[in-house]
Amino acid sequence: MKKGVKYVEVLVEVTSRKLKKPFCYFIPENMGDIPVGTRVLVPLGKRTVAGYVVRHLDKLTLEDIKPVEKILGESLPQDLLELASWLSNRYLCTLAESLHCVAGSAREKKKMHKGIVPAVDIGYTNLSAKGKQVLMKAYEYPGLSRAELARISGVSMSTVSSMIKKGILKLSDVDNIKIKSFCDRIESTGEYDKKSLTEEQLNAVESIKKALNKKHYRAFLLHGVTGSGKTEVYLNIVDYVLKKSKQSIVLVPEIALTPQMMYTFCSRFGDQVAILHSRLSAGERYAEWIRIREGKARVILGTRSAVFAPVRELGAIIIDEEHEPTYKQENNPKYHARDVAIKRAKMHNAVVIMGSATPSLESYCRAGIESDGTANLPYTLLTLKNRINKNVLPKSQIIDMRKEPNSIFSRDLLEKVELHLSRGGQIVLFLNRRGYATFVVCRQCGSVAKCPHCDISLTYHTNGMLKCHYCDYREKLLNTCKQCNSAYVSQLGFGTQRVEKEVLKHFPSARVLRMDADTTSKKDSHKKILSDFKDGKADILIGTQMIAKGLDIPKVTLVGVISADTMLYMPDFRAAERTFQLLTQVSGRAGRGKGKGEVIIQTYNPEHYSILFAHNHNYIGFYKKEMAFRRDLKYPPFYYLSRLLFTGKDELDLEIASKGIKDVISHKCCKKDIIITGPAPAVISKIRGLYRWQIVIRGKVFSEVHSITCEALNAWEESEEFKKLKRKLNLSIDVEPQILI
Repeated sequence: MKKGVKYVEVLVEVTSRKLKKPFCYFIPENMGDIPVGTRVLVPLGKRTVAGYVVRHLDKLTLEDIKPVEKILGESLPQDLLELASWLSNRYLCTLAESLHCVAGSAREKKKMHKGIVPAVDIGYTNLSAKGKQVLMKAYEYPGLSRAELARISGVSMSTVSSMIKKGILKLSDVDNIKIKSFCDRIESTGEYDKKSLTEEQLNAVESIKKALNKKHYRAFLLHGVTGSGKTEVYLNIVDYVLKKSKQSIVLVPEIALTPQMMYTFCSRFGDQVAILHSRLSAGERYAEWIRIREGKARVILGTRSAVFAPVRELGAIIIDEEHEPTYKQENNPKYHARDVAIKRAKMHNAVVIMGSATPSLESYCRAGIESDGTANLPYTLLTLKNRINKNVLPKSQIIDMRKEPNSIFSRDLLEKVELHLSRGGQIVLFLNRRGYATFVVCRQCGSVAKCPHCDISLTYHTNGMLKCHYCDYREKLLNTCKQCNSAYVSQLGFGTQRVEKEVLKHFPSARVLRMDADTTSKKDSHKKILSDFKDGKADILIGTQMIAKGLDIPKVTLVGVISADTMLYMPDFRAAERTFQLLTQVSGRAGRGKGKGEVIIQTYNPEHYSILFAHNHNYIGFYKKEMAFRRDLKYPPFYYLSRLLFTGKDELDLEIASKGIKDVISHKCCKKDIIITGPAPAVISKIRGLYRWQIVIRGKVFSEVHSITCEALNAWEESEEFKKLKRKLNLSIDVEPQILI
């Protein structure tokens, strides 16, 4: 901060759009300098709120300026402040919301300033075996929370609390403790076995290196079949970036994939790796954030929010499985990590590498020849057509379940499971549903047990409970129908719990693991399940989408897709694309080692093109077929989308408000190639007790769609016509939505 600066402008963390501009405050003499980007506590009316310093002022003519009361957390780098401003403009959220998102773990400081450290010498003898283990871990990893210390020591939290009461352990300021890197806390995997590159991998690496040497932004789409060694390409690029004294960000779509990548990257790059994802404690996130900010961590690995890591010298951003919808944030700002990565790379003259065996249609279109035959390509396409070690893609077989008896498993799948178990192979069974039964229906009157707060059916679980997977509403399963009192109540469909039960019935000696949202709710549960399966402690892994990608387990020789139709008829224009991607990805788990892989795809629609192309491992064929539909229907990548979602308790108010907003913006569509769909109830018309109506705006030019969406938002916020409705309703804007249900 320059000398003589006495005033600052602070953007307060209040999400009201009426407070768009920062407020002025003076800096008390005893507070010293406050850098731009610092989070501070300031008075606002009768309350005190947090905010960010966004500008320094040397002079001020206003009177009655209030003081900054306190400095909170760490200061944000200038580039993240600029990124927050871009987020606010692109995704039409408040600047306070975007700053809150970008700041991430920097905001955790006030929450975790205390950590546990030893209060006695490590040779203290008056302890049980468990107590000695806890004390040793406290010395090894000072600054952990009670829960963290208990977890890594293998004891209960009450044991740790008891040791604090006895004065063996104590709480101390985390700021005064050297917290070890997250890679130091994981089990050692030994030295990384550096692999020699195939010719295809080498060509991809050299192309990216040339771009890095030019120090200009460039985006690459790495299209490689499953098992082609995309991760090895990533590792070589990260290594090259490190040699240039720069940092890399590596994004994975789900926490379930983080442990595998973590072990790979930590064994290669050691404590230079920082881990960022939501399952870390506040203390772990903050410690990693500081290591990144100080330049001690030069490889950042995490889920979508890791794209905001406070790197100083960015060289590359890698997005693994770039097609995954989990890269899209559901809450404000509703950003897509891919687009944020591209923006950030441009700011730093860095490169972006997007890898996938099944790239999104939007990305592949941007890396392929455009429909008019010109090569105006934002992305550079790199391809890996072959698996490493000359492994062949797994042999696939489609089973028409219409010809099978009323069973979860076809006869062919049961025979294959028995065969592969006898050979010592491991098996993955994929089902895109959790729970025991999909829904409960009365065979007398046909009514389905539905959530009272959401417009969806309840899912039956083996504990005798019906559960809503949207709002977590639960109720006991009754023996009679609520509508007609009939006793003919049946459980139809099946989920992962039911599949697990049936597997154990057919193969009682098999060791079975289940991986879904219910079994992975606890911290480190992903890592434990995958580690046990990889170590051969189980023969069969049953799971949902989280096992469909990223698993590299050589002993897996058979993959069974229980129901390929689950997503196929979802009322969303991306249903066929999602189905093809899931089938291709989960099929790719088989045959990655010495044994040949096989895939069984069970379906009630064996003629559908997405299933046939996945069966034949034919991405290009699927791409051409699906692009023809998208062109005719005027959907991405040919048109850009924007969604206005109205929610409220009164459906009539929603109808009035949404129709009013459409009237406001309709006149602009006459002059431009814009299509407005709706207003109409959303596919899921009610969630958590709130009705949902939507308007979808489509257009060929992003700026035009964005402009009309801005006009709709401004009309909603500023028009007197909607003043009364605004108090009862909410309007949510989603720029380039991934899902329209």
